[in-house]
Amino acid sequence: MSKIIVIGAGGVATVVVHKLAQNSDIFSEILLASRTKSKCDAIAQDIKKRYNVDIKTAAVDADKVPELVKLFNDFRPKLVINVALPYQDLTIMDACLESGVNYLDTANYEPKDEAHFEYSWQWAYQEKFKKAGLTAILGCGFDPGVTSVFTAYAAKHYFDEIHYLDIVDCNAGNHGKAFATNFNPEINIREITQEGKFWENGRWHTTAPLSVHRQICYPEIGEKDSYLLYHEELESLVKNFPTLRRARFWMTFGQEYLTHLRVIQNIGMARIDEIDYNGQKIVPIQFLKAVLPNPQELGQNYTGWTSIGCRIRGIKDSKPVSFYIYNNCSHQAAFEETGAQAVSYTTGVPAMTGAYMFLTGKWTGNGVYNVEEFDPDPFLEKLSKSGLPFNFEINGNIEFE
Repeated sequence: MSKIIVIGAGGVATVVVHKLAQNSDIFSEILLASRTKSKCDAIAQDIKKRYNVDIKTAAVDADKVPELVKLFNDFRPKLVINVALPYQDLTIMDACLESGVNYLDTANYEPKDEAHFEYSWQWAYQEKFKKAGLTAILGCGFDPGVTSVFTAYAAKHYFDEIHYLDIVDCNAGNHGKAFATNFNPEINIREITQEGKFWENGRWHTTAPLSVHRQICYPEIGEKDSYLLYHEELESLVKNFPTLRRARFWMTFGQEYLTHLRVIQNIGMARIDEIDYNGQKIVPIQFLKAVLPNPQELGQNYTGWTSIGCRIRGIKDSKPVSFYIYNNCSHQAAFEETGAQAVSYTTGVPAMTGAYMFLTGKWTGNGVYNVEEFDPDPFLEKLSKSGLPFNFEINGNIEFE
């Protein structure tokens, strides 16, 4: 029985709080906090109707350490789940250290004024958390998160050495909009317009944004055009699985989406620097976010599935092995259960699961950890029971050279 704070009030936070409420024997008191308290109140009201579980709410500016510290000291949680913006990871970690609270997030830190993300900023907190006797769990969404746990599970049960890893992420859903992003548009567009990057033969290689693509066949979905991106879990996986010779990340995009994206970039609406407009300072991509469809409101008419997994090759007992492990998730089923679409669902359920692992003593240790450093078995067992079961295939045709 533990108190927990969730910071954020978007689609992922909605799913997290639903899943916490479904496990109220472990999460005895839940507080949802965000800059806009009315958003938290709306989520809390829905939870009360569905599960008869009371959720406390509060307003907090996650950019301000003193506000966070006051909130943490007043409520005294065992763990903070950060599903706010990646820009706010470090302020929330600082507040956790000052208040003596454990920490979990779903995405790594990214500076607000630079479209660049890596774990080095958060890994630098290792000694601080260790000295304080606290745990920080990084990247506990789906990707990063479950994909890293999938890799650890494969390494534990099916390989002596992992040599090749391809993480494949397909959203084959249809939300009926001309253009929309499935999570915060500002973060989404910054992420996919960066250079691609992959690991091969002991070093990183970069590619022009979205310049490398291929057809990949996804289970129960079929072939989809998939593009090589850089994704943060690659950074921790090549560190924690040093036998990897190559690690890549692929994501599907439709041509209509890419056309809109090119137009947005060409007219300057993807800019992250301030400009002067009628005497006011605005950031174009933040203005764009305000006029695009709200990702939280896509779920009702969303059809189709997501499919996310890991395609792995290596050796076991000196023999070559291939292994494909994945989850398929229905947008409609996710919406019916939580009011959110599958992209939010596949991020929120693992965040709750990681918190469950920590609070039940399955994942322990002082310091800063990526999820693949823990035992994958209890996590995947709980994840499967919580709405995200997985499938795997051994020595099948996984397409990659």
